[in-house]
Amino acid sequence: MLRTCRDKSQTLEQNYQRLGLSTKLNSNIARPKRVKGQSTSQTENEKHDSLGIASTSAQASSKPEEVRVERDPETGRILRVIRAEDSKASRNPLNDPLNDSSDEEMEVHETGSSNIVAQLEAQAQKEAEIEAKNKRPRQQSSREEEWIAKLVEAHGDDFAAMVRDRKLNPMQQSQGDISRRIKRWKQKHG
Repeated sequence: MLRTCRDKSQTLEQNYQRLGLSTKLNSNIARPKRVKGQSTSQTENEKHDSLGIASTSAQASSKPEEVRVERDPETGRILRVIRAEDSKASRNPLNDPLNDSSDEEMEVHETGSSNIVAQLEAQAQKEAEIEAKNKRPRQQSSREEEWIAKLVEAHGDDFAAMVRDRKLNPMQQSQGDISRRIKRWKQKHG
């Protein structure tokens, strides 16, 4: 007969350690355990958990940056990416904030940004026109037209009666919904 491996006098983490399991995936990598009487160099030299997930240095040091994108006016494809950091780094190698905010640079950025804003607005307008051409309004199906014709035949223009009719309106469409559908139906059929 098999015995359970769990010792009820120990905590869950202690039982997992005894079995060679890890309770947290990042526990050994994020914070090495310090045992009383051992120095930190001893714990750092010990093997890390093979199932632990190491954080990459790229994730830790990544920060958003601002870039300028040059696009082909006809196709909209990106031709090249111009990073502002490349030019700033050569002018300000020590990252002095006072050097970054000179008046000459501000004027250059303002004139350049107005041109970019105009290009972005033009591109947005083109995309809106293309979307408007491709968008087609919803059309009523033949089955929906039959259903509306039966409702109008039975109740005329009395929308409240159409809403209460359980046989012809089994899905209990609201008065506003029915009136909109009938308005569309009348525009098509006269």
